[in-house]
Amino acid sequence: MGKMEKVRSCIMRGWTSKAVFLIENDVPKDPEKRKEMILKIFGSPDKRQIDGLGGADPLTSKCAVIGPSDREDADVDYTFYNIGIESGSMKPSICGNISAAVGPFAIDENLVRAREPVTEVRIFSPHTQRVIYAEVPTSEGRAEAYGDFRIDGVPGTGAKVILDWRNVVGIETGALLPTGNPRDEIFVDGIGRLWVSIVDCGNPAVFIHAHSIGLTGTELPERIDSDRSLLDKLELIRGTAAERVGLVRDRSRPRAENPNHPFLALVSPPASYRTYSGREIDSSDMDCVSRMMFMQVMHKTYAGSGALCTGIASRIGGTIVHEVLRKEAASQNKVRIGHPGGVMEVEAEIEKAGNTLSVRRAAMARTARRIMDGFVYIKV
Repeated sequence: MGKMEKVRSCIMRGWTSKAVFLIENDVPKDPEKRKEMILKIFGSPDKRQIDGLGGADPLTSKCAVIGPSDREDADVDYTFYNIGIESGSMKPSICGNISAAVGPFAIDENLVRAREPVTEVRIFSPHTQRVIYAEVPTSEGRAEAYGDFRIDGVPGTGAKVILDWRNVVGIETGALLPTGNPRDEIFVDGIGRLWVSIVDCGNPAVFIHAHSIGLTGTELPERIDSDRSLLDKLELIRGTAAERVGLVRDRSRPRAENPNHPFLALVSPPASYRTYSGREIDSSDMDCVSRMMFMQVMHKTYAGSGALCTGIASRIGGTIVHEVLRKEAASQNKVRIGHPGGVMEVEAEIEKAGNTLSVRRAAMARTARRIMDGFVYIKV
């Protein structure tokens, strides 16, 4: 007879994603044994993830492993994994949405001492070797869940958590502009020549003009995800750009070699549209429109780290994002991005010294809360 092992776990919502949070000391240090345990926790590989905690959706098949940090400049270490639903893949990465939940989790687990009314949590990502700064509203020694801050894509309101990613530049490619150019022309098999901008801040992303591949830019996930031919075309564009900057070796196999990075974003000028929930969004409410591909499907809202990258790209003259941006927004330090669930705002500031660009601020406000905690049981 086999036996069951129970593992402490917590489900946290960070903006429009959910993740299973685990304590570092409760999971194996050996990468293969860790992967085996976490895949069992999620019920992967399986389309429904029926035998685990995974929600059978890329936005809920996420894992965060948290522990105290040994670094003087950080409070906690945060390792993030996207869990492949059917593939059973699991690679360390970084997630802007789930990052919003790390600070509240660390405070509530007594990994960080609460300081009212706002506690700064310094979050070190071993994968990126960078520190993210979180400002978490705190009350009576715990992270505050209630507040009046509202975000499109999340029902109700919550406490406003601010994340500053100014240090998270070039984590995958080594540079803010991996090719050295704000835009490049690539040749994509079956499509032809295409202009792209590749930027690496938060997470690397390749930006294309939606109109360049015959889209309006305001399409919703069901429209894109139901078109297999289009999905294959978008993945080939992503693979070609990824090969250009060394994130994959073979442009025709990006899903197998690097399913997460770079993100692919379709950008276009401000335009009115209806969200996936049926709400009307006016063009005056945004500075650009963007649709982001995530794990080979369209993100139902927008990746947090992708939003930061989009905001920074909008500040760099010559990029495709800068080209589609509302002119009035070019001189501001905030960018409003229209996505399938509504509009989100990011703070983005670039400093230029000669030919060198540096990021002064890349910040966004999110909400997060604890949904449940206890034990998850797995077969051993």
